[in-house]
Amino acid sequence: MSSKVILRPNYFAKSIKSNGIVAPYLMTRSLIRNFHDTPNKQNTTLGNLNFPPQNHSTNTTSVTTETIKPLSHTKSKLASNIQTEYLKDFNNSEIFSNFVIGLCTLNKPILNFCIKVFPYVPIPIIKALVYKIYCGGETIEQVKQAGKRLSERGINNMMISLTIEACEGNDNVDPKYIVDETVRSVKEILVPHTLKIIKESGKDINSIPPGYVALKPTGFAEDAARVLKHFNKDNESAKKFEELVEKAAIVCQTIYDANKQLSIEYPQRTAPFVVGVIDAEKHDLQEGVYELQRRLYAKFNKLNEPISVVGTLQMYLSQSADLLSLEESLAKENNYRLGLKLVRGAYIHSEKNRPSIIHKSKEDTDANYNQGISYVIDSILENKSNEKTIGHLVVASHNGESMKLATTKLYNSTNKDNKNKNNVVLGQLLGMADSITYNLIKNYKVDNVIKYVPWGPPLETKEYLLRRLEENGDAVKNDNGFPLVKASISVLFRRLFGLA
Repeated sequence: MSSKVILRPNYFAKSIKSNGIVAPYLMTRSLIRNFHDTPNKQNTTLGNLNFPPQNHSTNTTSVTTETIKPLSHTKSKLASNIQTEYLKDFNNSEIFSNFVIGLCTLNKPILNFCIKVFPYVPIPIIKALVYKIYCGGETIEQVKQAGKRLSERGINNMMISLTIEACEGNDNVDPKYIVDETVRSVKEILVPHTLKIIKESGKDINSIPPGYVALKPTGFAEDAARVLKHFNKDNESAKKFEELVEKAAIVCQTIYDANKQLSIEYPQRTAPFVVGVIDAEKHDLQEGVYELQRRLYAKFNKLNEPISVVGTLQMYLSQSADLLSLEESLAKENNYRLGLKLVRGAYIHSEKNRPSIIHKSKEDTDANYNQGISYVIDSILENKSNEKTIGHLVVASHNGESMKLATTKLYNSTNKDNKNKNNVVLGQLLGMADSITYNLIKNYKVDNVIKYVPWGPPLETKEYLLRRLEENGDAVKNDNGFPLVKASISVLFRRLFGLA
């Protein structure tokens, strides 16, 4: 099968200018299955979910919409306990870092001040104060230890990312180094870690989520921002784009080969063992990223085989519903399978032309996100083999209600014996939404939880850390500020006086 995706004429009649970017426009929507228009998959909300009680396939926990506890914080005693309890799994240094983040997010003026001065803070101070809770380390050996620490917290796998990017024109990017280190991280971190968890957890082999490696498109080429923007506009950019695709394909080939070999050794597993995830970039680079994803889908997500490549859709974009429908249609037309990571959108604070490209309100974004994950989960669960077009989903969210929705849809009596539910994984960023992660694992005995673990030189990951600081005051504000300061002091105090 060719690695190039052929966009056939019956899907596109023209291209239009959309927000300054050439974007495909679907003329005949009747050809496309849209999750907003599909019977029984529209308007899925927490209020109209109604699943009967069912015992979890790997434990005795019953998960229903009536009995499931809040996954997001409220003023209840339960939520307060969860907020304190999850910190007990951290060491003193990590708790101190959480205390610092709490201070930085006490209120909006303090947060804005911290965001403004952050670019000027020396690297040694960043490493001492916050680096350790958001990043897995600087070396492969340190990332291995981070994975071990996560497993001690009941987090069975992770999505690692060598966070060196060039969305703003980073001249220090060495694509060959990134390819070599990423391949090495798959072989030396993800595969051994996943097999170790499978062998030592005592759980069913299909309950352990895959190991993921996130691939930053802007790390696979010099002058990557220009290449992704102009990949189809001039010969030089087109040539460099082909080189970018080839470099990403080297990593994905390593992943595909590992899955083929391990599936022979463990034929009872339905989910992949390792997965490559194409990270999203800023909106003005996304047309090139979508093309990259489609090339990799076509080459590595073969019919009747587990997914090896997952692409990212940012659901805060107003066109994301149409894009999801488009991606499914292209996969069917070109005979490959589709893996997806659905995020709300990591670049919302830095996007240009925000009013013209994102949803009008947070409520619209939340509704779009929940409808998107509902549609994809339903699609995956429709078939109990690897025949389905949509074959894998990472629900990447810090929103407790979205986690509740996904968990409730997966664990009910209808899906008791549906092994394809193991192709849906819940993910949060390292250092964020830890109370939600804790609640999923401890109170609902959910195994399909991972953490996104960036790693690399602190200087190169500084832009990533800045985005995390922005999000800490926004997307998961209930976990931060004074509640986090109070909880951190409480745990440290109890340890100091031997009360813990």
